[in-house]
Amino acid sequence: MSLQEILLEKTQKAIAEHYGQSIENIEIQLTRKEFEGDYTIVLFPLLKLIKAKPEQIGEVLGVYLTEHVAEVTAYNVVKGFLNLSIADSYFLSFFGEIAAQERYGTTPVTAESPAMIVEYSSPNTNKPLHLGHIRNNLLGFAMAKILEATGKRVYKTQIINDRGIHICKSMVAWQRFGEGETPERTGIKGDKLVGKYYVLFDKAYKEEIAQLIAEGKSKEEAEREAPIFLEAQQLLRLWEQGDADTLALWKKMNQWVYDGFEVTYHNLGVSFDRNYYESETYLLGKDIVQRGLEQGVFYRKEDGSVWIDLTADGLDEKLVLRSDGTSVYITQDLGTATKRIEEDFPKVEGMIYTVGNEQDYHFKVLFLILQKLGFAWAKKLYHLSYGMVELPNGKMKSREGTVVDADDLMEEMVQVAEELSQELGKLDGYTQQQKQQLYRVIGLGALKYYILKVDPKKKIAFNPQESIDFQGNTGPFIQYTYARIQSILRRAGELPQLPTIGDLHPKERELIKQLSLFAGVVQQAADTYSPALIANYVYELVKEFNSFYQNVSILGEEDATKRALRIHLSRKVGEVIATGFGLLGIEVPERM
Repeated sequence: MSLQEILLEKTQKAIAEHYGQSIENIEIQLTRKEFEGDYTIVLFPLLKLIKAKPEQIGEVLGVYLTEHVAEVTAYNVVKGFLNLSIADSYFLSFFGEIAAQERYGTTPVTAESPAMIVEYSSPNTNKPLHLGHIRNNLLGFAMAKILEATGKRVYKTQIINDRGIHICKSMVAWQRFGEGETPERTGIKGDKLVGKYYVLFDKAYKEEIAQLIAEGKSKEEAEREAPIFLEAQQLLRLWEQGDADTLALWKKMNQWVYDGFEVTYHNLGVSFDRNYYESETYLLGKDIVQRGLEQGVFYRKEDGSVWIDLTADGLDEKLVLRSDGTSVYITQDLGTATKRIEEDFPKVEGMIYTVGNEQDYHFKVLFLILQKLGFAWAKKLYHLSYGMVELPNGKMKSREGTVVDADDLMEEMVQVAEELSQELGKLDGYTQQQKQQLYRVIGLGALKYYILKVDPKKKIAFNPQESIDFQGNTGPFIQYTYARIQSILRRAGELPQLPTIGDLHPKERELIKQLSLFAGVVQQAADTYSPALIANYVYELVKEFNSFYQNVSILGEEDATKRALRIHLSRKVGEVIATGFGLLGIEVPERM
Protein backbone atom coordinates (compact mmCIF):
# COMPACT_ATOMS: atom_id res chain seq x y z
CA MET A 1 0.00 0.00 0.00
CA SER A 2 1.40 3.42 -0.97
CA LEU A 3 1.75 6.21 1.56
CA GLN A 4 -1.03 8.17 -0.16
CA GLU A 5 -3.34 5.15 0.25
CA ILE A 6 -2.36 4.83 3.91
CA LEU A 7 -3.02 8.53 4.48
CA LEU A 8 -6.40 8.22 2.77
CA GLU A 9 -7.41 5.20 4.85
CA LYS A 10 -6.32 6.76 8.15
CA THR A 11 -7.98 10.09 7.31
CA GLN A 12 -11.25 8.31 6.57
CA LYS A 13 -10.95 6.44 9.87
CA ALA A 14 -10.26 9.69 11.79
CA ILE A 15 -13.33 11.36 10.23
CA ALA A 16 -15.49 8.35 11.11
CA GLU A 17 -14.24 8.28 14.72
CA HIS A 18 -14.39 12.03 15.41
CA TYR A 19 -17.35 13.13 13.28
CA GLY A 20 -19.32 9.96 12.57
CA GLN A 21 -19.13 10.55 8.81
CA SER A 22 -18.09 8.28 5.95
CA ILE A 23 -16.20 10.09 3.18
CA GLU A 24 -14.75 8.29 0.16
CA ASN A 25 -13.20 11.03 -1.95
CA ILE A 26 -10.48 12.91 -0.10
CA GLU A 27 -8.00 14.90 -2.17
CA ILE A 28 -4.34 14.34 -1.28
CA GLN A 29 -1.70 16.21 -3.30
CA LEU A 30 1.91 17.28 -3.08
CA THR A 31 2.40 20.31 -0.84
CA ARG A 32 3.04 23.53 -2.72
CA LYS A 33 6.68 24.56 -2.45
CA GLU A 34 5.98 27.82 -0.63
CA PHE A 35 4.58 25.87 2.34
CA GLU A 36 6.23 23.47 4.78
CA GLY A 37 5.28 19.85 4.24
CA ASP A 38 5.27 17.02 1.71
CA TYR A 39 1.64 15.97 1.26
CA THR A 40 -1.47 18.12 1.62
CA ILE A 41 -5.01 17.07 2.47
CA VAL A 42 -7.54 19.49 1.00
CA LEU A 43 -10.12 20.23 3.70
CA PHE A 44 -12.71 22.38 1.89
CA PRO A 45 -14.70 19.45 0.37
CA LEU A 46 -15.17 18.01 3.90
CA LEU A 47 -17.19 21.04 5.01
CA LYS A 48 -20.27 19.72 3.18
CA LEU A 49 -20.56 16.92 5.75
CA ILE A 50 -18.65 18.19 8.77
CA LYS A 51 -20.04 21.28 10.51
CA ALA A 52 -16.77 22.80 11.72
CA LYS A 53 -14.19 25.32 10.59
CA PRO A 54 -11.52 23.92 8.25
CA GLU A 55 -8.76 24.92 10.69
CA GLN A 56 -10.44 22.89 13.45
CA ILE A 57 -10.84 19.85 11.18
CA GLY A 58 -7.18 20.19 10.14
CA GLU A 59 -6.00 20.16 13.77
CA VAL A 60 -8.03 17.05 14.57
CA LEU A 61 -6.78 15.18 11.52
CA GLY A 62 -3.19 16.40 11.96
CA VAL A 63 -2.98 15.10 15.52
CA TYR A 64 -4.59 11.79 14.54
CA LEU A 65 -2.30 11.18 11.56
CA THR A 66 0.85 12.11 13.51
CA GLU A 67 -0.12 9.53 16.15
CA HIS A 68 -1.30 6.76 13.81
CA VAL A 69 0.98 7.00 10.74
CA ALA A 70 4.66 6.39 11.57
CA GLU A 71 5.87 8.25 8.47
CA VAL A 72 4.14 11.52 9.46
CA THR A 73 6.59 13.57 11.56
CA ALA A 74 4.76 16.92 11.78
CA TYR A 75 1.82 18.89 10.43
CA ASN A 76 0.61 22.44 9.92
CA VAL A 77 -2.75 23.88 8.89
CA VAL A 78 -2.99 26.78 6.43
CA LYS A 79 -6.61 27.84 5.93
CA GLY A 80 -8.30 24.89 4.24
CA PHE A 81 -5.17 22.78 3.79
CA LEU A 82 -3.54 20.24 6.12
CA ASN A 83 0.17 19.95 5.27
CA LEU A 84 1.96 16.79 6.43
CA SER A 85 5.73 16.38 6.80
CA ILE A 86 7.04 12.91 6.01
CA ALA A 87 10.16 11.16 7.37
CA ASP A 88 13.27 10.91 5.17
CA SER A 89 13.28 7.16 5.79
CA TYR A 90 10.01 6.79 3.85
CA PHE A 91 11.33 8.60 0.79
CA LEU A 92 14.58 6.62 0.85
CA SER A 93 12.63 3.37 1.15
CA PHE A 94 10.26 4.36 -1.67
CA PHE A 95 13.13 5.37 -3.93
CA GLY A 96 14.87 2.07 -3.21
CA GLU A 97 11.79 0.26 -4.48
CA ILE A 98 11.43 2.17 -7.75
CA ALA A 99 15.19 2.35 -8.42
CA ALA A 100 15.20 -1.39 -9.02
CA GLN A 101 12.22 -1.35 -11.40
CA GLU A 102 13.12 -1.42 -15.09
CA ARG A 103 9.84 0.01 -16.36
CA TYR A 104 8.72 1.95 -13.31
CA GLY A 105 5.25 3.40 -13.71
CA THR A 106 4.05 0.86 -16.28
CA THR A 107 2.23 -2.48 -16.07
CA PRO A 108 3.31 -5.44 -18.22
CA VAL A 109 0.86 -6.86 -20.77
CA THR A 110 0.01 -10.55 -20.50
CA ALA A 111 -1.98 -12.99 -22.59
CA GLU A 112 -4.88 -12.47 -20.19
CA SER A 113 -4.80 -8.67 -20.38
CA PRO A 114 -8.00 -6.96 -21.55
CA ALA A 115 -7.79 -5.45 -25.02
CA MET A 116 -8.71 -2.12 -26.59
CA ILE A 117 -8.86 -0.96 -30.19
CA VAL A 118 -7.50 2.49 -31.02
CA GLU A 119 -8.42 3.92 -34.41
CA TYR A 120 -6.59 6.92 -35.81
CA SER A 121 -5.42 8.58 -39.04
CA SER A 122 -8.28 7.39 -41.33
CA PRO A 123 -7.18 9.44 -44.34
CA ASN A 124 -8.75 9.98 -47.76
CA THR A 125 -6.89 8.62 -50.78
CA ASN A 126 -7.17 11.81 -52.81
CA LYS A 127 -4.45 13.79 -51.04
CA PRO A 128 -1.34 13.47 -48.87
CA LEU A 129 -1.43 13.67 -45.08
CA HIS A 130 -1.34 17.18 -43.63
CA LEU A 131 -0.80 18.95 -40.31
CA GLY A 132 -4.25 17.96 -39.03
CA HIS A 133 -3.42 14.30 -39.71
CA ILE A 134 -0.22 14.73 -37.72
CA ARG A 135 -2.17 15.70 -34.60
CA ASN A 136 -4.59 12.83 -35.19
CA ASN A 137 -1.81 10.26 -35.62
CA LEU A 138 0.24 11.51 -32.68
CA LEU A 139 -2.79 11.46 -30.36
CA GLY A 140 -3.95 8.00 -31.46
CA PHE A 141 -0.49 6.43 -31.35
CA ALA A 142 0.28 7.99 -27.94
CA MET A 143 -3.02 6.75 -26.50
CA ALA A 144 -2.24 3.25 -27.76
CA LYS A 145 1.16 3.36 -26.02
CA ILE A 146 -0.35 4.79 -22.82
CA LEU A 147 -3.09 2.15 -22.64
CA GLU A 148 -0.44 -0.52 -23.21
CA ALA A 149 1.53 0.95 -20.29
CA THR A 150 -1.48 0.36 -18.03
CA GLY A 151 -1.49 -3.35 -18.88
CA LYS A 152 -3.89 -3.49 -21.83
CA ARG A 153 -3.34 -5.21 -25.14
CA VAL A 154 -3.93 -2.64 -27.85
CA TYR A 155 -4.83 -3.07 -31.50
CA LYS A 156 -3.99 -0.02 -33.63
CA THR A 157 -6.24 0.38 -36.67
CA GLN A 158 -7.18 2.85 -39.37
CA ILE A 159 -10.02 2.92 -41.88
CA ILE A 160 -8.91 4.35 -45.19
CA ASN A 161 -11.53 6.31 -47.12
CA ASP A 162 -10.65 4.88 -50.54
CA ARG A 163 -13.95 5.22 -52.41
CA GLY A 164 -16.41 7.90 -53.39
CA ILE A 165 -16.53 11.05 -55.47
CA HIS A 166 -13.30 12.48 -54.00
CA ILE A 167 -11.04 9.79 -55.47
CA CYS A 168 -13.01 9.90 -58.74
CA LYS A 169 -12.15 13.61 -59.03
CA SER A 170 -8.43 12.83 -58.87
CA MET A 171 -8.89 9.99 -61.36
CA VAL A 172 -10.73 12.22 -63.88
CA ALA A 173 -8.10 14.95 -63.59
CA TRP A 174 -5.31 12.38 -64.15
CA GLN A 175 -7.13 11.05 -67.21
CA ARG A 176 -7.50 14.59 -68.59
CA PHE A 177 -4.15 16.12 -67.72
CA GLY A 178 -1.83 13.34 -66.55
CA GLU A 179 -0.28 12.19 -69.82
CA GLY A 180 0.60 8.89 -68.13
CA GLU A 181 2.45 10.42 -65.17
CA THR A 182 3.48 7.98 -62.43
CA PRO A 183 5.45 8.39 -59.21
CA GLU A 184 8.33 6.46 -60.78
CA ARG A 185 8.49 8.64 -63.89
CA THR A 186 8.13 11.97 -62.10
CA GLY A 187 9.97 11.22 -58.84
CA ILE A 188 6.91 12.62 -57.02
CA LYS A 189 5.72 10.76 -53.93
CA GLY A 190 2.54 8.83 -54.84
CA ASP A 191 0.12 10.52 -52.45
CA LYS A 192 1.39 13.94 -53.53
CA LEU A 193 0.98 13.07 -57.19
CA VAL A 194 -2.67 12.07 -56.65
CA GLY A 195 -3.19 15.17 -54.51
CA LYS A 196 -1.84 17.30 -57.34
CA TYR A 197 -4.63 16.04 -59.58
CA TYR A 198 -7.26 16.67 -56.90
CA VAL A 199 -6.17 20.32 -56.93
CA LEU A 200 -6.15 20.37 -60.75
CA PHE A 201 -9.71 19.01 -60.75
CA ASP A 202 -10.86 21.86 -58.51
CA LYS A 203 -9.13 24.43 -60.71
CA ALA A 204 -10.71 23.05 -63.90
CA TYR A 205 -14.10 22.71 -62.17
CA LYS A 206 -14.09 26.37 -61.13
CA GLU A 207 -13.11 27.45 -64.67
CA GLU A 208 -15.95 25.43 -66.19
CA ILE A 209 -18.45 26.82 -63.65
CA ALA A 210 -17.35 30.36 -64.52
CA GLN A 211 -17.77 29.61 -68.25
CA LEU A 212 -21.27 28.19 -67.77
CA ILE A 213 -22.34 31.16 -65.64
CA ALA A 214 -21.03 33.47 -68.39
CA GLU A 215 -23.27 31.54 -70.81
CA GLY A 216 -26.31 32.31 -68.67
CA LYS A 217 -26.51 29.37 -66.26
CA SER A 218 -27.22 29.93 -62.57
CA LYS A 219 -24.44 29.10 -60.11
CA GLU A 220 -26.30 25.99 -58.92
CA GLU A 221 -26.91 24.82 -62.50
CA ALA A 222 -23.27 25.43 -63.44
CA GLU A 223 -22.03 23.42 -60.44
CA ARG A 224 -24.27 20.49 -61.39
CA GLU A 225 -23.62 20.59 -65.14
CA ALA A 226 -19.87 21.30 -65.35
CA PRO A 227 -18.48 18.61 -67.71
CA ILE A 228 -15.59 17.57 -65.44
CA PHE A 229 -17.99 17.08 -62.51
CA LEU A 230 -20.30 14.97 -64.69
CA GLU A 231 -17.27 12.87 -65.70
CA ALA A 232 -16.43 12.27 -62.02
CA GLN A 233 -20.02 11.20 -61.31
CA GLN A 234 -19.95 8.84 -64.28
CA LEU A 235 -16.67 7.34 -63.06
CA LEU A 236 -18.23 6.72 -59.64
CA ARG A 237 -21.16 4.92 -61.29
CA LEU A 238 -18.76 2.78 -63.31
CA TRP A 239 -16.83 1.93 -60.13
CA GLU A 240 -20.04 0.90 -58.36
CA GLN A 241 -20.96 -1.25 -61.39
CA GLY A 242 -17.55 -3.00 -61.22
CA ASP A 243 -16.24 -1.71 -64.57
CA ALA A 244 -12.86 -3.39 -65.09
CA ASP A 245 -10.98 -0.40 -66.53
CA THR A 246 -12.29 1.94 -63.83
CA LEU A 247 -11.36 -0.50 -61.07
CA ALA A 248 -7.88 -0.95 -62.54
CA LEU A 249 -7.23 2.81 -62.55
CA TRP A 250 -8.71 3.14 -59.06
CA LYS A 251 -6.46 0.39 -57.70
CA LYS A 252 -3.38 1.83 -59.40
CA MET A 253 -3.84 5.38 -58.10
CA ASN A 254 -4.82 4.19 -54.62
CA GLN A 255 -1.67 2.08 -54.43
CA TRP A 256 0.39 5.18 -55.23
CA VAL A 257 -1.27 6.83 -52.25
CA TYR A 258 -0.77 3.86 -49.91
CA ASP A 259 2.92 3.74 -50.76
CA GLY A 260 3.19 7.45 -50.03
CA PHE A 261 1.31 7.14 -46.74
CA GLU A 262 3.67 4.38 -45.58
CA VAL A 263 6.66 6.69 -46.01
CA THR A 264 4.95 9.43 -44.00
CA TYR A 265 3.90 7.04 -41.23
CA HIS A 266 7.43 5.64 -41.01
CA ASN A 267 8.97 9.10 -40.78
CA LEU A 268 6.42 10.16 -38.17
CA GLY A 269 7.11 7.01 -36.16
CA VAL A 270 3.56 5.61 -36.07
CA SER A 271 2.27 2.22 -37.15
CA PHE A 272 -0.91 0.12 -37.41
CA ASP A 273 -1.79 -3.48 -36.68
CA ARG A 274 -4.58 -3.58 -39.24
CA ASN A 275 -5.93 -1.43 -42.05
CA TYR A 276 -9.61 -1.32 -42.99
CA TYR A 277 -10.81 0.06 -46.33
CA GLU A 278 -14.13 1.78 -46.86
CA SER A 279 -14.45 0.04 -50.23
CA GLU A 280 -14.68 -3.22 -48.23
CA THR A 281 -16.78 -1.95 -45.31
CA TYR A 282 -19.30 0.42 -46.89
CA LEU A 283 -21.90 -2.32 -47.31
CA LEU A 284 -21.57 -3.48 -43.69
CA GLY A 285 -24.29 -2.63 -41.22
CA LYS A 286 -27.40 -3.58 -43.16
CA ASP A 287 -27.76 -6.75 -41.08
CA ILE A 288 -27.47 -4.59 -37.94
CA VAL A 289 -30.33 -2.44 -39.25
CA GLN A 290 -32.47 -5.54 -39.80
CA ARG A 291 -31.70 -6.71 -36.27
CA GLY A 292 -32.66 -3.28 -34.93
CA LEU A 293 -35.96 -3.36 -36.83
CA GLU A 294 -36.79 -6.75 -35.30
CA GLN A 295 -35.92 -5.42 -31.83
CA GLY A 296 -38.01 -2.29 -32.33
CA VAL A 297 -34.95 -0.05 -32.02
CA PHE A 298 -35.44 1.25 -35.60
CA TYR A 299 -38.64 1.96 -37.53
CA ARG A 300 -39.46 2.10 -41.23
CA LYS A 301 -41.14 5.11 -42.84
CA GLU A 302 -43.69 4.92 -45.68
CA ASP A 303 -40.99 5.53 -48.31
CA GLY A 304 -39.07 2.47 -47.05
CA SER A 305 -36.28 4.38 -45.33
CA VAL A 306 -35.23 3.23 -41.84
CA TRP A 307 -34.77 5.61 -38.90
CA ILE A 308 -34.19 5.77 -35.17
CA ASP A 309 -35.85 8.36 -32.93
CA LEU A 310 -33.37 9.73 -30.38
CA THR A 311 -35.35 12.82 -29.38
CA ALA A 312 -36.07 11.36 -25.92
CA ASP A 313 -32.28 11.26 -25.41
CA GLY A 314 -31.85 14.90 -26.39
CA LEU A 315 -30.73 14.12 -29.95
CA ASP A 316 -32.59 14.04 -33.29
CA GLU A 317 -34.17 11.43 -35.50
CA LYS A 318 -31.43 9.68 -37.49
CA LEU A 319 -31.61 8.00 -40.90
CA VAL A 320 -29.81 4.62 -40.90
CA LEU A 321 -30.91 3.24 -44.30
CA ARG A 322 -32.14 5.14 -47.36
CA SER A 323 -35.42 4.30 -49.11
CA ASP A 324 -33.50 2.62 -51.95
CA GLY A 325 -31.75 0.35 -49.42
CA THR A 326 -28.35 2.05 -49.58
CA SER A 327 -26.27 2.78 -46.50
CA VAL A 328 -25.39 6.09 -44.91
CA TYR A 329 -22.15 6.69 -43.00
CA ILE A 330 -23.56 5.68 -39.64
CA THR A 331 -24.77 2.37 -41.09
CA GLN A 332 -21.21 1.56 -42.11
CA ASP A 333 -19.89 2.60 -38.71
CA LEU A 334 -22.40 0.33 -36.95
CA GLY A 335 -21.28 -2.60 -39.08
CA THR A 336 -17.56 -1.86 -38.81
CA ALA A 337 -17.66 -1.50 -35.02
CA THR A 338 -19.49 -4.81 -34.66
CA LYS A 339 -17.16 -6.61 -37.06
CA ARG A 340 -14.04 -5.40 -35.28
CA ILE A 341 -15.11 -6.12 -31.71
CA GLU A 342 -17.13 -9.30 -32.22
CA GLU A 343 -15.19 -10.92 -35.07
CA ASP A 344 -11.71 -9.54 -35.71
CA PHE A 345 -10.03 -9.05 -32.33
CA PRO A 346 -10.20 -11.30 -29.25
CA LYS A 347 -11.17 -10.09 -25.76
CA VAL A 348 -11.78 -6.50 -26.82
CA GLU A 349 -13.58 -4.50 -24.14
CA GLY A 350 -13.87 -1.20 -26.01
CA MET A 351 -12.56 1.16 -28.65
CA ILE A 352 -11.22 4.70 -29.02
CA TYR A 353 -12.03 6.68 -32.17
CA THR A 354 -9.50 9.48 -32.75
CA VAL A 355 -11.47 11.96 -34.84
CA GLY A 356 -11.71 15.78 -34.92
CA ASN A 357 -14.35 17.59 -32.89
CA GLU A 358 -16.49 18.37 -35.95
CA GLN A 359 -17.73 14.75 -35.59
CA ASP A 360 -18.78 15.03 -31.93
CA TYR A 361 -22.50 14.65 -32.71
CA HIS A 362 -21.94 11.71 -35.05
CA PHE A 363 -20.23 9.69 -32.32
CA LYS A 364 -22.84 10.54 -29.70
CA VAL A 365 -25.44 9.07 -32.06
CA LEU A 366 -23.30 6.06 -33.01
CA PHE A 367 -22.54 5.07 -29.41
CA LEU A 368 -26.14 5.55 -28.31
CA ILE A 369 -27.51 3.39 -31.13
CA LEU A 370 -25.04 0.59 -30.33
CA GLN A 371 -26.10 0.73 -26.67
CA LYS A 372 -29.78 0.56 -27.63
CA LEU A 373 -28.98 -2.46 -29.81
CA GLY A 374 -27.78 -4.21 -26.65
CA PHE A 375 -24.02 -4.44 -27.21
CA ALA A 376 -22.38 -4.48 -23.76
CA TRP A 377 -19.10 -3.15 -25.14
CA ALA A 378 -20.86 -0.02 -26.48
CA LYS A 379 -20.50 1.58 -23.04
CA LYS A 380 -16.73 1.41 -23.45
CA LEU A 381 -16.54 3.28 -26.74
CA TYR A 382 -14.86 6.67 -26.59
CA HIS A 383 -14.50 9.50 -29.08
CA LEU A 384 -11.08 11.08 -28.61
CA SER A 385 -12.23 14.44 -29.90
CA TYR A 386 -9.60 17.03 -30.67
CA GLY A 387 -9.46 20.63 -31.80
CA MET A 388 -8.14 21.81 -35.12
CA VAL A 389 -4.53 22.77 -35.74
CA GLU A 390 -4.32 26.28 -37.12
CA LEU A 391 -1.50 28.37 -38.48
CA PRO A 392 -0.82 32.08 -38.08
CA ASN A 393 -2.46 32.70 -41.45
CA GLY A 394 -5.64 30.72 -40.74
CA LYS A 395 -7.22 27.42 -41.73
CA MET A 396 -6.04 24.97 -44.37
CA LYS A 397 -8.01 24.05 -47.51
CA SER A 398 -7.28 20.79 -49.33
CA ARG A 399 -9.05 21.62 -52.59
CA GLU A 400 -7.03 24.80 -53.04
CA GLY A 401 -3.74 23.10 -52.27
CA THR A 402 -3.09 25.35 -49.27
CA VAL A 403 -2.67 22.57 -46.69
CA VAL A 404 0.49 22.20 -44.65
CA ASP A 405 1.86 18.95 -46.02
CA ALA A 406 2.95 16.50 -43.29
CA ASP A 407 6.17 15.49 -45.07
CA ASP A 408 7.14 19.08 -45.76
CA LEU A 409 6.47 20.09 -42.16
CA MET A 410 8.60 17.26 -40.77
CA GLU A 411 11.46 18.19 -43.07
CA GLU A 412 11.12 21.83 -42.08
CA MET A 413 11.36 20.84 -38.41
CA VAL A 414 14.52 18.86 -39.10
CA GLN A 415 15.98 21.85 -40.96
CA VAL A 416 15.20 24.24 -38.10
CA ALA A 417 16.78 21.78 -35.65
CA GLU A 418 19.90 21.68 -37.80
CA GLU A 419 20.17 25.47 -37.94
CA LEU A 420 19.75 25.90 -34.17
CA SER A 421 22.11 23.04 -33.34
CA GLN A 422 24.81 24.55 -35.55
CA GLU A 423 24.35 27.92 -33.85
CA LEU A 424 24.88 26.30 -30.44
CA GLY A 425 28.02 24.60 -31.79
CA LYS A 426 28.04 21.52 -29.54
CA LEU A 427 28.41 18.80 -32.15
CA ASP A 428 32.19 18.41 -32.25
CA GLY A 429 33.16 14.81 -32.89
CA TYR A 430 29.89 13.87 -34.57
CA THR A 431 29.96 12.24 -37.99
CA GLN A 432 27.65 13.74 -40.62
CA GLN A 433 25.35 10.73 -40.30
CA GLN A 434 25.18 11.17 -36.51
CA LYS A 435 24.39 14.85 -36.95
CA GLN A 436 21.56 14.16 -39.39
CA GLN A 437 20.08 11.55 -37.06
CA LEU A 438 20.25 14.00 -34.13
CA TYR A 439 18.61 16.78 -36.17
CA ARG A 440 15.75 14.40 -36.96
CA VAL A 441 15.34 13.32 -33.32
CA ILE A 442 15.29 16.94 -32.15
CA GLY A 443 13.06 18.24 -34.95
CA LEU A 444 10.44 15.51 -34.68
CA GLY A 445 10.64 15.59 -30.89
CA ALA A 446 9.87 19.31 -31.00
CA LEU A 447 6.91 18.79 -33.33
CA LYS A 448 5.41 15.90 -31.35
CA TYR A 449 5.85 17.49 -27.95
CA TYR A 450 4.41 20.85 -29.06
CA ILE A 451 1.27 19.09 -30.26
CA LEU A 452 0.90 16.52 -27.47
CA LYS A 453 1.47 18.90 -24.54
CA VAL A 454 -1.86 20.60 -25.37
CA ASP A 455 -5.09 19.09 -24.07
CA PRO A 456 -6.69 17.27 -27.05
CA LYS A 457 -9.92 19.27 -26.83
CA LYS A 458 -8.13 22.59 -27.33
CA LYS A 459 -7.18 24.16 -30.64
CA ILE A 460 -3.49 24.51 -31.46
CA ALA A 461 -1.88 27.46 -33.18
CA PHE A 462 1.26 25.76 -34.46
CA ASN A 463 4.51 27.72 -34.59
CA PRO A 464 7.56 25.68 -35.79
CA GLN A 465 10.15 28.17 -34.52
CA GLU A 466 8.56 28.37 -31.07
CA SER A 467 8.29 24.60 -30.79
CA ILE A 468 11.99 23.98 -31.26
CA ASP A 469 13.32 26.41 -28.63
CA PHE A 470 15.93 24.83 -26.34
CA GLN A 471 14.44 26.70 -23.35
CA GLY A 472 11.00 26.46 -21.77
CA ASN A 473 8.24 23.88 -22.15
CA THR A 474 9.53 22.27 -25.34
CA GLY A 475 10.66 18.87 -26.54
CA PRO A 476 14.28 19.93 -27.17
CA PHE A 477 14.58 21.36 -23.62
CA ILE A 478 13.53 17.98 -22.19
CA GLN A 479 15.74 16.06 -24.63
CA TYR A 480 18.71 18.24 -23.67
CA THR A 481 18.15 17.47 -19.97
CA TYR A 482 18.04 13.76 -20.76
CA ALA A 483 21.31 14.02 -22.69
CA ARG A 484 22.85 15.92 -19.75
CA ILE A 485 21.87 13.09 -17.40
CA GLN A 486 23.45 10.51 -19.72
CA SER A 487 26.65 12.57 -19.71
CA ILE A 488 26.64 12.55 -15.89
CA LEU A 489 26.17 8.79 -15.84
CA ARG A 490 28.98 8.20 -18.34
CA ARG A 491 31.35 10.27 -16.21
CA ALA A 492 30.18 8.52 -13.04
CA GLY A 493 31.28 5.15 -14.40
CA GLU A 494 30.13 2.01 -12.61
CA LEU A 495 26.86 2.49 -10.73
CA PRO A 496 27.52 2.63 -6.96
CA GLN A 497 25.44 0.83 -4.34
CA LEU A 498 22.25 2.68 -3.47
CA PRO A 499 22.23 3.92 0.16
CA THR A 500 19.22 3.00 2.30
CA ILE A 501 19.71 5.41 5.23
CA GLY A 502 20.70 9.05 5.63
CA ASP A 503 19.32 12.57 5.63
CA LEU A 504 17.83 14.02 2.46
CA HIS A 505 18.65 17.39 0.97
CA PRO A 506 15.39 19.29 0.24
CA LYS A 507 16.11 19.05 -3.51
CA GLU A 508 16.56 15.28 -3.27
CA ARG A 509 13.27 15.02 -1.42
CA GLU A 510 11.44 17.12 -4.04
CA LEU A 511 12.84 14.99 -6.85
CA ILE A 512 11.73 11.74 -5.20
CA LYS A 513 8.26 13.20 -4.60
CA GLN A 514 8.01 14.17 -8.26
CA LEU A 515 9.11 10.67 -9.31
CA SER A 516 6.46 9.18 -7.03
CA LEU A 517 3.71 10.75 -9.16
CA PHE A 518 4.63 9.06 -12.44
CA ALA A 519 2.62 5.83 -12.18
CA GLY A 520 -0.48 7.79 -11.17
CA VAL A 521 -0.06 10.21 -14.07
CA VAL A 522 0.21 7.33 -16.58
CA GLN A 523 -3.02 5.83 -15.23
CA GLN A 524 -4.76 9.20 -15.21
CA ALA A 525 -3.68 9.86 -18.81
CA ALA A 526 -5.22 6.51 -19.79
CA ASP A 527 -8.42 7.15 -17.82
CA THR A 528 -8.91 10.66 -19.24
CA TYR A 529 -7.54 9.96 -22.75
CA SER A 530 -5.03 12.81 -22.44
CA PRO A 531 -1.37 12.36 -23.46
CA ALA A 532 -0.93 16.01 -22.42
CA LEU A 533 -0.82 14.87 -18.78
CA ILE A 534 2.31 12.82 -19.44
CA ALA A 535 3.94 15.55 -21.55
CA ASN A 536 3.49 18.16 -18.85
CA TYR A 537 4.48 15.75 -16.06
CA VAL A 538 7.80 15.09 -17.82
CA TYR A 539 8.37 18.84 -18.14
CA GLU A 540 7.74 19.32 -14.40
CA LEU A 541 10.13 16.44 -13.63
CA VAL A 542 12.80 18.01 -15.84
CA LYS A 543 12.36 21.39 -14.15
CA GLU A 544 12.74 19.69 -10.76
CA PHE A 545 15.88 17.88 -11.91
CA ASN A 546 17.45 21.07 -13.28
CA SER A 547 16.78 22.80 -9.95
CA PHE A 548 18.40 19.80 -8.21
CA TYR A 549 21.36 19.93 -10.63
CA GLN A 550 21.91 23.64 -10.01
CA ASN A 551 21.63 23.45 -6.22
CA VAL A 552 23.57 20.32 -5.25
CA SER A 553 26.82 18.79 -6.39
CA ILE A 554 26.46 15.35 -7.95
CA LEU A 555 29.81 13.99 -9.09
CA GLY A 556 31.72 16.60 -7.06
CA GLU A 557 30.08 15.55 -3.77
CA GLU A 558 32.77 14.31 -1.32
CA ASP A 559 30.37 12.30 0.84
CA ALA A 560 30.26 8.91 -0.92
CA THR A 561 26.76 8.10 0.36
CA LYS A 562 25.27 11.36 -0.92
CA ARG A 563 27.15 11.05 -4.21
CA ALA A 564 25.77 7.53 -4.71
CA LEU A 565 22.18 8.61 -4.01
CA ARG A 566 22.46 11.54 -6.41
CA ILE A 567 23.83 9.35 -9.19
CA HIS A 568 20.92 6.93 -8.71
CA LEU A 569 18.45 9.80 -8.65
CA SER A 570 19.86 11.15 -11.91
CA ARG A 571 19.67 7.70 -13.49
CA LYS A 572 16.04 7.19 -12.45
CA VAL A 573 14.99 10.63 -13.68
CA GLY A 574 16.58 9.82 -17.03
CA GLU A 575 14.71 6.51 -17.21
CA VAL A 576 11.37 8.16 -16.42
CA ILE A 577 11.99 10.87 -19.03
CA ALA A 578 12.73 8.15 -21.61
CA THR A 579 9.66 6.13 -20.56
CA GLY A 580 7.37 9.16 -20.56
CA PHE A 581 8.61 10.37 -23.92
CA GLY A 582 8.42 6.81 -25.26
CA LEU A 583 4.70 6.78 -24.42
CA LEU A 584 4.38 9.92 -26.55
CA GLY A 585 6.34 8.37 -29.42
CA ILE A 586 9.29 10.75 -28.87
CA GLU A 587 12.92 9.65 -28.98
CA VAL A 588 15.58 10.90 -26.56
CA PRO A 589 19.25 11.36 -27.64
CA GLU A 590 22.16 9.96 -25.62
CA ARG A 591 24.25 12.99 -26.58
CA MET A 592 23.27 16.46 -27.66
